Amino acid sequence: MNKQSFLSILAASVIIVSCGKNDKSAQAGGAPQVKEYKTLTLQQKSTTLYTDYPASIQGQQNIEIRPRVEGYIDKIYVDEGAVVRAGQPLFKISAPEYEQQVRTAAASIKSAQASLSSAKLAVNKVKPLVDQGIISKYDLESAQYTYDSALATLAQANAALVNAKTNLGYTTVTSPVDGVVGSIPFRLGSLVSSNTADPMTTVSSIGNVFAYFAMNEKTLLNFAQSGSGTSLAQKIKQMPPVSLLLSDGSTYDEKGRIETVNGLINTETGTVNIRARFSNPKGIIRSGSSTTVRIPNEVKDVILIPQSATFELQDKIFAVTVGKDGKTKNVNITKLENTAGNYYVVTSGLKAGDQIVLEGVAALKDGSEIKTHNESAETVYADLK
Repeated sequence: MNKQSFLSILAASVIIVSCGKNDKSAQAGGAPQVKEYKTLTLQQKSTTLYTDYPASIQGQQNIEIRPRVEGYIDKIYVDEGAVVRAGQPLFKISAPEYEQQVRTAAASIKSAQASLSSAKLAVNKVKPLVDQGIISKYDLESAQYTYDSALATLAQANAALVNAKTNLGYTTVTSPVDGVVGSIPFRLGSLVSSNTADPMTTVSSIGNVFAYFAMNEKTLLNFAQSGSGTSLAQKIKQMPPVSLLLSDGSTYDEKGRIETVNGLINTETGTVNIRARFSNPKGIIRSGSSTTVRIPNEVKDVILIPQSATFELQDKIFAVTVGKDGKTKNVNITKLENTAGNYYVVTSGLKAGDQIVLEGVAALKDGSEIKTHNESAETVYADLK
């Protein structure tokens, strides 16, 4: 074998050995790596969860202001959105005939008083003559009847004056309650009467306001079956105060109470209307505004898991547990129906001591081997209110 052939064989051997090492290295590098997942070891927990319901606000009273008499609007004392007190003037209606009725009634009273005085004099004049037998009792009775008639006429005149003053008072339209003035569709000079289709304005009494919201039938049934009390009315009475979230996301200072649950379920939506009452001493909340009612739900010694640690499959909810061997298992769970927010209250499927995967659970299959990084309960439940 010459020198050139030897070098060729040696070079080929080096290439074969190198390829063999590369193959082994590739096989070692291609082995699947165990991925790390955040996990949580479950323990029973007590907390307060909150359920939010969109709500609409109505004043305690929304009163249409309508005229009692016919006439032209002479003055408008308030503007739209003004806060008014009970008895405060809102409008002045020009109706001269009612002023004339007062003057006529007052004159009738004076005439009736004069007739009464004359009749009384006649009685006083005739009575001694009858006592002396100069004239008959018939004349006294006639004088007495005239007196009684004059007395009745005076009473009628007084009643007519009261009625005339009442009608004149109707020309000043006042607010029947404390509240806020709504829109005013009429202007100065507009003709109004009790038969006018549109009200002169609306006054909303907002010392207390009502928040109306809807709850689905299943949640209502769960509520009716839980809590203390033998009747729904007793359960409502013992409910904790509820909060109101304003349109800017802030929480209203005053707490409210749920007062009534509508007796009928809407067959189209499957919901029932509920009313909560809130005090509104500063008049911040206006009738017609949109808000959110937040209902607290106190839970004690329950298994609570983040919703992000679950996934849905065929209308079922699953969580992923990790065994001591580091392998995963998909577990079907059931939850409390009125659970809200970012957590589920688990009623079956999980127990204290189970270790669950917190994220990426939808991609894990049964028997997947993972590396666990156990999170503290304080970290997982940090956003609980």
